[in-house]
Amino acid sequence: MGTRGVIAAAVTVAAAAAVGRAAWGVPGQIGASAAAIAGAVTGSDGYRDKQFHNTDPSSPVVRAEGSSMLSSVLTKRRLGRPRQPIPLATPLAPAKAGDLAVTWYGHASALVEIDGARVLTDPVWSHRVSPSGVIGPARLHPTPVDIDALPAVDVVLISHDHYDHLDKATITALARTQSAVFVVPKGIGAHLRHWRVPADRIVELGWEESTTVAGLEITCTEARHFSGRGLRRNTTLWSSWSVRGPNHRFYFGGDTGYTPRFVEIGERHGPFDLTLLPVGAYDEHWPDIHMNPEEAVRMHTDLGRGDATAGVLVPIHWATFNLAFHPWAEPIVRLLAASDPAGTRVRVPMPGQRIDALRPGVQEQWWLRPA
Repeated sequence: MGTRGVIAAAVTVAAAAAVGRAAWGVPGQIGASAAAIAGAVTGSDGYRDKQFHNTDPSSPVVRAEGSSMLSSVLTKRRLGRPRQPIPLATPLAPAKAGDLAVTWYGHASALVEIDGARVLTDPVWSHRVSPSGVIGPARLHPTPVDIDALPAVDVVLISHDHYDHLDKATITALARTQSAVFVVPKGIGAHLRHWRVPADRIVELGWEESTTVAGLEITCTEARHFSGRGLRRNTTLWSSWSVRGPNHRFYFGGDTGYTPRFVEIGERHGPFDLTLLPVGAYDEHWPDIHMNPEEAVRMHTDLGRGDATAGVLVPIHWATFNLAFHPWAEPIVRLLAASDPAGTRVRVPMPGQRIDALRPGVQEQWWLRPA
């Protein structure tokens, strides 16, 4: 074999090794089989033709006026990266859960204390939100606390099965280190069982179905989104959540586009003392399934039964992963510009920071430092 042949063979071996590393563990990350999921969801409300559906017709991607997806990828992809390191706060976990507080760990991962109980939302501790450990969106900041150092959690709440909201490594770690109940939308229980989470620790709900855990009434509420791991789409349900304790209530928006259905959710379950609403990863190419900051203020108002000043809005689904084409700090700049004239109270914790939702505090504009 000549020199060129040796070089070509070496390149081929290196490429094969790279593909092998990227594919390592992918089937396990994807989760349960289509048959296992279908067996758990067939007959569910909103499930037809082997898929769940939004109430309002929606498309994950639409054609944008005067802009192409390829152009955005080539020219705007780096806008979502901060110029300086993102500051982290040291998480504070009181021995006893408070009346209403939230510790934000980044993206949609938050620990909510409500009437003495703790609820962990969409926990993701992995470095990448991808079926592969070597390719896919990576963290822009470290996790503020090791998962083993979390305080005792009563409920783990999942909104849907996308990798930035449902992470195998995090779920298996929580199943090992916590005794919490996993409350999930229909179909996601199949993934958890596939990852060896005990079946008696899993509660699956459809929209407007409820369960009670640790004295909390937890209701699965509508969202306008989609689901999918691997090549399968919409075989599991997506949702938001209403959590009602003896004295307080909060709403977790998960990941959603705007829909007038939030008015109905507010009428049935609101107003809320605290809303955790997605404000980032929006784009003109997918307006149906991701809200922009102005829509988040409108959603908060809807959930408050038309009162923009009801409760406190804490923004989530931004800062941690670069999933769109907007500048890194833009979601908060736009959110505050929209919330001020509406009178909406907004608190923006830095990753790791604990916010007491019942007491006013001085808001540091920490997001301007890395922007």
